[in-house]
Amino acid sequence: MEDNTLKMLKLAMDALEDKKAEEIRAIDISEVSVVADVFLIAGGNNHSQNQTLCDNVEEKLGRAGYPVRQIEGYAAANWILMDFGDIIVHIFDKENRLLYDLERLWRDGKVIDLSAL
Repeated sequence: MEDNTLKMLKLAMDALEDKKAEEIRAIDISEVSVVADVFLIAGGNNHSQNQTLCDNVEEKLGRAGYPVRQIEGYAAANWILMDFGDIIVHIFDKENRLLYDLERLWRDGKVIDLSAL
């Protein structure tokens, strides 16, 4: 994985942790998809927290020179998708995280040890 992608991943992870995101997971999908290199998946407890998580990720990465390309699902806030090119951040409420189970769908990717960052 490129240094730039790792830097983005670390910034996004820190932004999510700052606002108390739950069950943060990262999956390296670079060998199984051309969509992105990494999916960063996190959960929030309610719609307001999910929007706050999204806002914080957008602000921290934007300040570092990584503007978001597109955000989907912000208004409903049950699944917010943030496209940063190499990284796609998914922020779920508990119900939708269980329903869509991206970790299972993308199990061909490699789980990234976030504690090593």
